Amino acid sequence: MELKTFAKAIRLNALEMALRTGKKGSHLGGGLSAVEIFAALYGKVMNFSADNRYDEERDRLVVSKGHCVLAYYSALYFCGLLTKADLDGFEVDGSHLHGHAFRNIDKGIEFSGGSLSMGMSFAVGQALACKKKNIQNRVFTIVGDGECDEGLIWEAAMAAGNFHLNNFTVIVDRNHLQYDGETKDVMDNSSLCEKFRAFGFDAYEVDGHSVDALVDALGRQTDKPLCVVANTVKGKGVSFMEGQREWHHHVLTEEEYLQAKSEVEQA
Repeated sequence: MELKTFAKAIRLNALEMALRTGKKGSHLGGGLSAVEIFAALYGKVMNFSADNRYDEERDRLVVSKGHCVLAYYSALYFCGLLTKADLDGFEVDGSHLHGHAFRNIDKGIEFSGGSLSMGMSFAVGQALACKKKNIQNRVFTIVGDGECDEGLIWEAAMAAGNFHLNNFTVIVDRNHLQYDGETKDVMDNSSLCEKFRAFGFDAYEVDGHSVDALVDALGRQTDKPLCVVANTVKGKGVSFMEGQREWHHHVLTEEEYLQAKSEVEQA
């Protein structure tokens, strides 16, 4: 599937999933901001598919930013790792698809999310283990810019630089909003690229809604760990959600869904 088409399909499916949660609501803002990141990774960059999910030499994606499962599960669905029945069970009692991902290699899910920043540490450990075993693969992790307030992010970054993990890539979904407000007001992290470079990374800043820019940055050859800061918009693609803090987690009504669906389809 062409990457822009893939991204649109992910965004539309994410909205449909959000509608089905009813009054439980879901994490729409951070899910929609990460759509192109997932499209670039699963559609082009990663050596990962339903066919090699058990292969030790597969590329791995650890989703540390737990609030983006609407996009994450949608991407896995289109890659053949989740079924429609799986998606229909999202946030239903007894289902294995929760508001934060639960590790399930059968379904292509590498890590149980929830506690922010722990995924990056887990991913660094995976990258170090793969490197020690001479496995020729890559380990990716997605973190949020608000998540970068956590000290564990920087401990993991220090370890990645110290062990020269050139098989490790961190992608920062920099949508400039977190639950408590704008990131610059909660904890101004200034230039994330400069910070990651100080920890021994090659770092690049790109338009996080350009699949071509993401593919180019994620494909760069380096002898260091790689950081890609993806500048995004929380709630991207839906006018009344974009940049709105309340859509971090919110209930989507039928009327709102129809408007959102129309806007995404016409974009």
